Formats: sequence, C-alpha cells, structure tokens
Amino acid sequence: MGGQAGVKMRTFKQIYAMAAKEKGGEKALEALLPKPKTPAALAKIPDDRWLSQATQCVFNAGFNWRVIENKWPDFEKAFAGFQPKRWAVMSDDDLDKLLKNAAIVRNAAKIKSVAGNARLMLELAKEHGSAAKAFADWPGEDLIGLFEMMKKRGERLGGNTGQMFMRFMGKDGFVFSGDVVKALIREGVVDKEPTSKADLKAAQDAFNTWAKESGRPLMQISRTLAASVG
Repeated sequence: MGGQAGVKMRTFKQIYAMAAKEKGGEKALEALLPKPKTPAALAKIPDDRWLSQATQCVFNAGFNWRVIENKWPDFEKAFAGFQPKRWAVMSDDDLDKLLKNAAIVRNAAKIKSVAGNARLMLELAKEHGSAAKAFADWPGEDLIGLFEMMKKRGERLGGNTGQMFMRFMGKDGFVFSGDVVKALIREGVVDKEPTSKADLKAAQDAFNTWAKESGRPLMQISRTLAASVG
C-alpha cells in the first residue's frame, strides 16, 4: 500500500526532538528508552526460558497481563520449567491435568500452543545449535522476517504477540504498538497498521533508515516514535 502521498518522512533527529518536547526534555526521554541485550547475552539464555516467555506472551494476548504475571510461578510449576523436549508432545493426560489446574489460566487453545512452540524451539536448536542462538543471530535489518518465521512455524506467535516476545527477551527490535503505528502513519511510511508484506517492508525500511542515521537500537527508535505521539 505504501504511506500517504506527499508526506516526507522526518529524520530521526527531528522525531527525537518531538518526543523530547512531549516528555519534558531529553533527559526524561532517555530515561524511557530501553536497552537491548547483546547477541552474546541472548545466545546464553536457555531455550526453556524462551519457551516460557513465548507462553507468557501467548497468555497475555487478550487478557489482563498482571493476572498472568501474578500466576506465572504457578505456570512454571505446572509446566515443570518449560523444557522443550518435555512439551514437544503433549499427551491427552497432560492436557487434562493442565485443564484441571485452577492455579493457571485454563484456556485449552493457549495451553496446546505450548507443544507447538516447544517443537519450534527444538527445530531451531537443530538448525542453529540452540533456539537462543537462532533468535540472537537474526539480523535486525530483517526483523519482519523473524516475525514471519514465528507466525508460520510457531503457535499463536503472530502479530503483537511475537513482537512483545522478542521485546521481553531483550532482542533488539520494534513493536507495532498503537502509538508507533500512529507515528508511522504520520511520517507517511504506511497508511494503516502494517500487516501486508508491502507495508511491513516499508516499516522495516523506515526503521533501517533511522537506525543508520542515528546509530541507535531499533527498540529505542520504536520507543521514541511512540513518545513523539504524546
């Protein structure tokens, strides 16, 4: 689709100035900007932690995330630490036991997604040495490719869920939150939430341009865009 005709995309410097004004100055804005983990640090995170966080993001979707967060120790206990090999195959007895566990949120479809995402972790480990290494080494210049991979090969990891999964793990990237989308529309990058291949590419290209200009991590650019909206 492309962005709005005739709208010229601002430089990151200009957007940063807008965000700083909205937040009461550069110091206040900088305090809001997250810092990504290095690829080396990401690669050291055990694969069970990736499956745990993926599951938490799946359960967060469309639900009160604070409730999920408060229950998470019970989820960890119910899923015995989220070892991918343990959950790649979920038996009927496993599912029945989980659905009877009042300590967790008993959503059958989301519970079943753990098996699919456990298989994804094992597949990535076979291909890259570990799932962690696969995520850590994925280039930020093709983050939409990572999102697409998770959507196709994982379970319920499309859209904002997969984006937040990467954000919570510390992987550098952007999130198409409501305010980020508003900023991208304002900058003429897209004219609606990016979902088509063309719009996703346009968004990626814009982030790549701002990253090259500023030398900043993608997650800081994403947060700055959101802050510039208000």
